[in-house]
Amino acid sequence: MNRIAITGGAGFIGSCFLRHILEYHPDYEVVIVDKFTYAGNPDNIKGLLYDERITLVVGDICDRWTLDHLEGVTHIVNFAAETFVDTSIHSDQDPFVRTNVQGVMNLLRWLSDKDIRYVQVGTDEVYGDTPLGSTRKFQEHDRLEPNNPYSATKAGADHLVHAFVHTYGVNACTTRCSNNYGPRQFPEKLIPRMIKRALKNQSVPVYAKGENIRDWIHVEDHCHAIDVVMHLGKSGEVYNVGGDAERRNIDVVTTILDILEKPHDLIEYVEDRPGHDLRYAIDSGLMARMFGWKPGIRFEKGLERTVEWYVKNQEWMDRIESGSYRRWAPDDAIIHPSRQGGLL
Repeated sequence: MNRIAITGGAGFIGSCFLRHILEYHPDYEVVIVDKFTYAGNPDNIKGLLYDERITLVVGDICDRWTLDHLEGVTHIVNFAAETFVDTSIHSDQDPFVRTNVQGVMNLLRWLSDKDIRYVQVGTDEVYGDTPLGSTRKFQEHDRLEPNNPYSATKAGADHLVHAFVHTYGVNACTTRCSNNYGPRQFPEKLIPRMIKRALKNQSVPVYAKGENIRDWIHVEDHCHAIDVVMHLGKSGEVYNVGGDAERRNIDVVTTILDILEKPHDLIEYVEDRPGHDLRYAIDSGLMARMFGWKPGIRFEKGLERTVEWYVKNQEWMDRIESGSYRRWAPDDAIIHPSRQGGLL
């Protein structure tokens, strides 16, 4: 029996991966692990917890107590991370180092004497950026040159995985994905933030002139890719997961406004953030050659579906704004002793 631990399982991508596993692997058991920081949203998973295949552990991957509740798992897929670049630039970097580096180190040390398959979910931002107008795409063997505190901590995690594979024989792969989008993404990120503000007829802020380019992948395509790597990837290998959908930020924003039938004069150009990378683009040809994986959701169609989801689920966003989503917890959750009584 395969028993998969999904760390960060109440977050955006982690909760989508949970749905993917339940649909495509009905005989698998799942352990959801989440610390329930601000982006770990119980609303993302509470409709699924009736399933007897699921166990919820409320804990921190930096805490040995949490890992001790993973005994018996056959796979771990690590989504647990601090991810908002702006916060890593303008606020406290310590949580990024703690979760993204120390948390991964803690997982790897725990795994070093166990026969458990581990997948570290990474980001294309570890490669740095490429010039606007370039056609070059990053490949797995390229040098890591992260340009902001967030991506630096993710690069550190990738290096740790590499070291533990080669030093201790940990059975691990790393994926590096482009920008995800889709339902249930926390509204600090570009696409849900623009949707949320446009629905309220508020200004939608765009850095500089909006010419920075990102490659976008629908979260469901990303989860399919992680599933493939979890089962078929070679230990020690890195796999790029891209959406083949490079778009300027301003084009993404104007498309959202068009879908919502909102005027473009809602756009407000604001001062660029420090060290803003110009272009991310990754080559996921290795995934195609090795496993036949390719993204299946066209960006324009996926964006329409995403906007539609947020329009139909405005209460989900309202609960985030009010903080009420943090007050719910299932009765049968395994909860760290320090969190009892005031968990969420």
